[in-house]
Amino acid sequence: MRHLIFWLVPIITMVVPELVGAQTPAPAPRAEPGTLSPGDSVRITVWRKPEFSGDFIIAPDGTISHPLYRSVRIAGLPIATAESNLRTFLARFEQDPQFVMEPLVRVAVSGEVGRPQVFALRPETLISEAVAQAGGPTQNAARNRVRVLRHEPNGSQRELVVNLLEPAQGTMLRIQSGDQIVVDRRHSFFKEIVLPTLSVVGSVASIYLLIERTQRN
Repeated sequence: MRHLIFWLVPIITMVVPELVGAQTPAPAPRAEPGTLSPGDSVRITVWRKPEFSGDFIIAPDGTISHPLYRSVRIAGLPIATAESNLRTFLARFEQDPQFVMEPLVRVAVSGEVGRPQVFALRPETLISEAVAQAGGPTQNAARNRVRVLRHEPNGSQRELVVNLLEPAQGTMLRIQSGDQIVVDRRHSFFKEIVLPTLSVVGSVASIYLLIERTQRN
C-alpha cells in the first residue's frame, strides 16, 4: 500500500492544481465605445416629421438604409460627426431641425444565459448590462468568466475576460459593435477534479493489485 501512495501523490499533485488554476481569469482592460458599423442601426426621431422617424439599419456602404437617408453616411464616424451629417441633411427640409439620433450597436450574447440572441444596444451599455438583457446568467454560469470576443480595426480578434463578481470590472468594460459575449459554464470541483482523480486512483490501484497477484503466483 505504501508503494501505491507513492505512485498516487505525483499524479494528484499534477492534476488538481492545473484544473483549479484554469478557473482564475485575467482582469479585463478598459475599452471605449466604438463607432457604428454596417449591420448596426440608428433610432431617429424628428420633431413633427414622422416620415423621417424610425429605426433604420446601416447599409454595407455605411449609409442609412432608407430611401430618404441614402445620402447620409454614419458608419465608421464618431457619433458627433454622424449627427452632424444627419443635421446637414435634415436642414434641406427645415431651417433648424429638431431631432434625436440614438445609435444602437449589434451585440451577440450566448452561453449560460436565459435568452441567448443578438441585441441592438446603446454603445454606453456595460457588458454586465448586456448579459442582464439576455436574461442574466443561469445557475450553471461561471460569473467570474465572461468572455468577450472583439474584432479590432486591423481585422484581428482579441478575447477579453470579465468577472461579474467584481463590481469594478463590471463597470469598466462597455460593449462595442460586433462583440460576441459568451458566458462560460461553471466548473464543478467534484465532477472535474474529484471524479477524474478517483478514476485515476482506481486504475492505478487495480494495476498495482494485478502486479502484486502476479508476483505472488
